[in-house]
Amino acid sequence: MAKASDTLWDLAIAEVEKREKADSDGKRAEVWERSVLFMGNKNGGKTTIILRCLKREEIPKPTLALEYTFGRRARRPDTPKDVAHFWELGGGTSLMELIRVPITSNSIRTFAVVLVLDLSKPNELWTTMEKLLQVTRNHVNKILAKLEKTNPEAATEIKQRMRNNLQRDHPDYELVDPFPIPLVIIGSKYDIFHFTSKSEALLLKAHALINHLAFGYDKSKSVSVDHSKPLFIPAGMDSLSHIGPPPASDSDIAKLCANTPLELWKKVFEKTFPPKSSSDLQDTRDPAQDLQYAEHEVDVMRAQKKQELEQYKRNASKSWKDMDFDSD
Repeated sequence: MAKASDTLWDLAIAEVEKREKADSDGKRAEVWERSVLFMGNKNGGKTTIILRCLKREEIPKPTLALEYTFGRRARRPDTPKDVAHFWELGGGTSLMELIRVPITSNSIRTFAVVLVLDLSKPNELWTTMEKLLQVTRNHVNKILAKLEKTNPEAATEIKQRMRNNLQRDHPDYELVDPFPIPLVIIGSKYDIFHFTSKSEALLLKAHALINHLAFGYDKSKSVSVDHSKPLFIPAGMDSLSHIGPPPASDSDIAKLCANTPLELWKKVFEKTFPPKSSSDLQDTRDPAQDLQYAEHEVDVMRAQKKQELEQYKRNASKSWKDMDFDSD
């Protein structure tokens, strides 16, 4: 117990001795590993957010498909550094199936998703959100279904942890189907609409939130539900009654066929911002033709193989024409 006469140095020595004793008792802090998948609109700012979180002074480059990096941080000066795995899905909605690579039965317990939506592209926003979240939800639910057979306690723990974000007395408790793993939605490029000095403050909030997901740092206690300002809403801190009905006349709302409040908001949103077709959202550019990925030896070999393939197709076409087929 500290005495009033203890100096700061005495207290520091006592703290070190206390930690060393804990280590000698076999209580050395274990290294934590967490994974975070970033996905969203093409060119929406995902890479910039990751680099900012890892404090890397690099110029962001377009993400080709699925990219990986990692970061290491210590919770305290005397503890081993925890590891955070950062995955980034490129191509908007065109490469959704690649989410199966990072999200596995081994990583599911400590996995989180960050969905980055480009506010400057409202016609793509809802479709991008819906497609990416649905594919991710389906994949995670398949993993949980398998986990229920092999480790039912772990599956129950994951589901209950997400449900606990919403108190039982919350007005929307029965209406909400929680996303099966931690999810953060970030609206990027807000500064395009409001040129203010608050942009740096918003980045710091996003940074703190991602540090919570990746390294277990304390959650931010900040809350902002004023739609005329940047929103910052932790899970369970808002409700449909607080949000209110979508901005449409009663007569227009009456004409819309919607079974849930979310469906109603979607229909009103898409009436204002007609969604692009799925084909418009596909990334049809050939990455092999992109100069930023040029490698002479690889490109030469690829050109050779392409010529061989074309020759094979021509020969195959001739052989098929020369074949006789019995008619019935």
